[in-house]
Amino acid sequence: MSAPLVSILDDEPEIRAILSDALTEAGFRTMSFSRATEFEAALKRATPDVCLVDLGLPDRDGLTLVHRLALEQGAAVIIISGRAQVQDRVTGLELGADDYIIKPFDPAEVVARIRARLRGPRGAPQRGETARFAGWTAHFDRYALEDAEGAETPFSHAEGEVLRLFLESPKRLITRAQMQESLGGAAGESFDRAMDVRISRLRTKLREDPKNPRLIKTIYGAGYIFLGDVEWV
Repeated sequence: MSAPLVSILDDEPEIRAILSDALTEAGFRTMSFSRATEFEAALKRATPDVCLVDLGLPDRDGLTLVHRLALEQGAAVIIISGRAQVQDRVTGLELGADDYIIKPFDPAEVVARIRARLRGPRGAPQRGETARFAGWTAHFDRYALEDAEGAETPFSHAEGEVLRLFLESPKRLITRAQMQESLGGAAGESFDRAMDVRISRLRTKLREDPKNPRLIKTIYGAGYIFLGDVEWV
């Protein structure tokens, strides 16, 4: 099995070199780009496992690119940015990023965050890539929800992490602390809001009644519980 491939998109040569050196030493393969157009062209030839994306790009809005990557690519998306405001972090996570790292950073931390993303939910049992529940089929190999009529709705890598966490532990309370421990990332307002957005989007894609969802229930002050019966195939 080949080493995981990490794409680095940053307009600063020094940052690209630091990240590439640290990741290569840690056993990853890397591709580096200074412009979004070069990066997008490369995506047609190879699909990376992780994309590191700077928001301050010379030829494209980084947040727009993050949103498109989250919807269309199976890669995990990690923002690396000098924008340290809480709202910037929240916006990036809401648009589908899996993690947000603020410059300046420790290269070892970046490597650790990437490894955490590639491991997936920590402690989860090994399952297949397809799960059936309540008339739906979740295809984690291609990031799609299929309804009973065969119509498919895509979901992002970040949404898939949350959905898999629920499907691995049906009919059990999952607290915010357990979600943070399993999915990784720093606890706090930005993590909580990102989880709220991802769960809201999953409910929409599952055609849930927002006032009375039947599958993903909020237990106020405690966490969430997934009420469906799940079959992994």
